[in-house]
Amino acid sequence: MAGIRLLISDFAMSFMWVWSGVLIKMFVYHNLGLGHEPSGEIIKCALSVVNMFFFAFLAKITKGGAYNPLTVLAAAISGDFSNFLFSVGARIPIQVLGSITGVRLIIETFPEIGRGPQLNIDIHRGALTEGLLTFAIVTISLGLSKRIPGSFFMKTWISSVSKLALHILGSDLTGGCMNPASVMGWAYARGDHITKEHILVYWLAPIEATLLAVWTFRLLVRPSKEGKAGTKSKSD
Repeated sequence: MAGIRLLISDFAMSFMWVWSGVLIKMFVYHNLGLGHEPSGEIIKCALSVVNMFFFAFLAKITKGGAYNPLTVLAAAISGDFSNFLFSVGARIPIQVLGSITGVRLIIETFPEIGRGPQLNIDIHRGALTEGLLTFAIVTISLGLSKRIPGSFFMKTWISSVSKLALHILGSDLTGGCMNPASVMGWAYARGDHITKEHILVYWLAPIEATLLAVWTFRLLVRPSKEGKAGTKSKSD
């Protein structure tokens, strides 16, 4: 039952995530009429942070619901094999399906909307960019969840600002997505979801970066744990 609840939460949150990004842009650019003015960008960034707080709250009340396959993958690598199979075989496909459904409804509702994130540099630089951005945000997320004490508000604030900063850094290059499911939704709508560029830049590179971040984090935190254990044994 818990697994079914997670799948429903993943689908709903993935659906809502692609919609939230579009609605924020439409509100700032069309409703407020600010376009790409500095004030418009500031308002968009502020709303994006609020939006990430909302989704962090949803993840908390759904007990683990997620809209990003990389979040699920990072947790699955650290868990048991059955959890890994469930995450890779069920949760990630459901997140992709939620994103595809959300984007399709967006295009039907707002035909004039953009075409989503696209690669503006060559494939190798794009893969490196998405990989580095993903490595950074996964490392930050692991540190916040496992090593850094603090309140839900403070951790979410650090995570949200970090994601926003990394997104801005990569927005002109690859879109700064760090979310394969969201990109897949737009790529499927454009019909280029099975191209080499999409698979390498928006799937393989982020997945490899996630694996590397998790393994690197384990290596970095292990000495501190062993050191604490050694200190405790000496005191005993």
